[in-house]
Amino acid sequence: MTQRFVLRSVAAATLLASGFAATTQAQAADAVVRIGHVAPISGPQAHFGRDNENGARMAIDDLNAQGLTIGGKKVHFELVAEDDAADPKQGTAAAQKLCDAKVNGVIGHLNSGTTIPAAKVYNQCGLPMITPSATNPELTTFGYKGVFRMLANDKALGAGLAKYASQTLKLKKVAIIDDRTAYGKGVAEVFRDTARTLGMEVVSEQYTNDKAVDFMSILTSIKSKKAEGIFFGGMDPQAGPMLRQMQQLGLTKVYMFGGDGICTDKLKDLSSNARTLGNVVCAVGGASLDKLPSGKAWRTKYDAKFPNQFQVYSPYTYDATMVLVDAMKRANSVDPKVYGPKLAQANYQGVTAKVQFESNGELKNPAMTLYTYKDGKKAALN
Repeated sequence: MTQRFVLRSVAAATLLASGFAATTQAQAADAVVRIGHVAPISGPQAHFGRDNENGARMAIDDLNAQGLTIGGKKVHFELVAEDDAADPKQGTAAAQKLCDAKVNGVIGHLNSGTTIPAAKVYNQCGLPMITPSATNPELTTFGYKGVFRMLANDKALGAGLAKYASQTLKLKKVAIIDDRTAYGKGVAEVFRDTARTLGMEVVSEQYTNDKAVDFMSILTSIKSKKAEGIFFGGMDPQAGPMLRQMQQLGLTKVYMFGGDGICTDKLKDLSSNARTLGNVVCAVGGASLDKLPSGKAWRTKYDAKFPNQFQVYSPYTYDATMVLVDAMKRANSVDPKVYGPKLAQANYQGVTAKVQFESNGELKNPAMTLYTYKDGKKAALN
C-alpha cells in the first residue's frame, strides 16, 4: 500500500465519518430546519459569494452544536445554498426555487441588483429574508414586512466617502464612474450629490458595466479633466484592473473612492498590487472586526475553518443566520408566519453589532468604517 493511497484512504474515512456524524445528528432530531442562502458562487464575484456562504455555514455548525429545541422538537439546521451568479434573472429563479422548496427562511442575496427583485418573490411566498450585504436604499422602500438589512445602506457609505474626500483630504475636483448596476449606480449617485453639496466639482461622469476590464479610454478622459479623486461605484473585479490602468496612465496621485464592493482583501491581487492601491479609500457599512469585542476571535475561527477566503460580508451572514434563528427561538416556532414578526423585534448581540431593526427593516444605528491599503493590507482609518 503506497503512502498516497494511505493518505487518500484516511481522507476518505474522515469525510465519511463527518458525513455520518451529520447524518446521525439529523436523524436524531425531531425536525430539520432548512435555511436558504443565495449569493454568486460562479462568475467574477464568486469570492464574495463563497465568503458569504462560509459565514452562514459557520453559523449553522454553531447552532447545531447547541442542540436547540424549538416548539417542543429538537431541531437540526441545514443550509440550502443557491447560486445567483450576481444576475437578477438567476436571482429571482433561485428565490422561487427556495419558495417552492419551502425553506424556513433566507439569508441573502449579496448584490442589490439581485436582492431587490428577489425580495418581491420572498414577500409573495411569505419567506423572511435578511440580506447581509445589499446596500441600495430602495430595498426597504417597498413595505415588505419580511425584509431586513444587516448593515448601513448606500446613503451612509456614499455620503461618508464624499465627506472624507472634502473635509479630510480637501479635494476640489472629483470624477465618477459607475457600473450601472443597482448597487454601483446607487452609491455613485449619493457620492456625487453629497460632493456637490460640499462644494466639490464633479468634472466627469462616466459609465461602464460589471463585466468590463478595459478602462483606458474612460481614465484618459478623466485625466484630461485633472480630477484629484475618482469614485467608482462597482465591485472589485473592475476596481482591480482600473487601479492597474490608473498607474499605467500616470494617475498615481489620484485617489480612488468606493463602497464595500471594492473594499476586499482580494483587491491587492486583482490590482496586481499596483502603487495606486495605496490611494484607495473605501467604506464598509459596519465596524472593523478588529475593534469589536468578539471580532478577532471570530475571524481567527473563520480563518481556521476557511483559510484565505475572507472578504467582507461573512460576519454579517453569520449574524444574519443567528438573528433569524433567534426569532424562531423567541417565537418557539420555525414557521415563517409565526416567527417572522419576531424578527422586527430583534435585540441580538452579534459579532458585528447589537442587531435591532427600524420599522422598515433597516439596521438601527449602523456603523461605518473607512479603510485604505497599507503595504497591500486593508487598514481601518476610523
